[in-house]
Amino acid sequence: MVLVALSTLWLVTSAFSGVRIALVQVVLIVPLIWRRTNPTVVFVVLSVVALVQWLLDYRLVGDIALLVALYTVAVHESRLRTLLATAVLEVGAVLAATRWSPAGTVPRSIVFLTATVVAALFAGLTVRSGSEYMDWLAERAARLEIERDQQSAIGAARERARIAREMHDIVAHSLSVVITLADAASVAITTDPGQAADAMHHASAVGRQALSDMRTMIGVLRTEDLGVELGPQPDVAQLGDLFERVRATGLEVTMDVEGEPFALGAATELTVYRILQEALTNTIKHASAATVHVVLRYARPLIELTVVDDGQGTAPPGPGGHGIEGMSERASLHGGSLRAGPSPGHGWVVSATLRADSTAVRA
Repeated sequence: MVLVALSTLWLVTSAFSGVRIALVQVVLIVPLIWRRTNPTVVFVVLSVVALVQWLLDYRLVGDIALLVALYTVAVHESRLRTLLATAVLEVGAVLAATRWSPAGTVPRSIVFLTATVVAALFAGLTVRSGSEYMDWLAERAARLEIERDQQSAIGAARERARIAREMHDIVAHSLSVVITLADAASVAITTDPGQAADAMHHASAVGRQALSDMRTMIGVLRTEDLGVELGPQPDVAQLGDLFERVRATGLEVTMDVEGEPFALGAATELTVYRILQEALTNTIKHASAATVHVVLRYARPLIELTVVDDGQGTAPPGPGGHGIEGMSERASLHGGSLRAGPSPGHGWVVSATLRADSTAVRA
């Protein structure tokens, strides 16, 4: 509308005023109303009107509408359409310079009109680039937000798996020991009350330890209770206590340590403890073994552990078991591996290799 008003004011004060010329100028400018929704169509319409204007030899300042239309095409349309529109408008500029010479001479008029075409083109391309960059930033922000949510979900899943492994190790091992001790006490209650009482005493101690471990685990999950006191996680130094609890069930446990011991790091020591705990639990529950032998071999920066029993040499039965899978996951988290299967002679063997924490090894 501003362009219509200015063009009309110019036309009224010029020597070219007339109804026909005014009508052509209105038709040349009004289609710009739809330039954002149909840029190419509007440019084609204005080009046809401008050709009619040229044939009628009407000089109009409203020809600026063609530059606006080219700018809009450059902002919203494809590169090919933009180049075609620029070529069409450049042809029109040459025709206008030849007929009307607005800059005084034909060459100067061609240069002047070509400069206006190029200016409109580059203005449109600049705005288009800025718009595309802002769209890219918005898309990238949305993508980063999605990735953040995905990472949060993955982290939560990993944490749930870690907690599930810890709970499985605590509950499965402790219940297996308690059940075995309770069965032994029920058998010995009539023939040897002292042995039965001793078995129940061990069962009570294992139950209290499991309850303490459970409270520690639940205390970690209670994020609102920031003042909870957390006990230390099990490590290699507590393997003796673990073996004593297992021996109380009647399973004889022996251990050999090979190589020069070195600092493993808290995470690796916890993994060693949990793998041995799970392997011994499986032996108690499934192997019907009398003895089990544990070997810890230090080979910096690796720690190798082997658990061999003299049981049946069969895999733990029952669907849905996660013991061996959990041990394998623990080993892989420390850059190692785990193998479980029948031993070459008789019984079942669990063999794992772990890599110690790098900071602990350097220390």
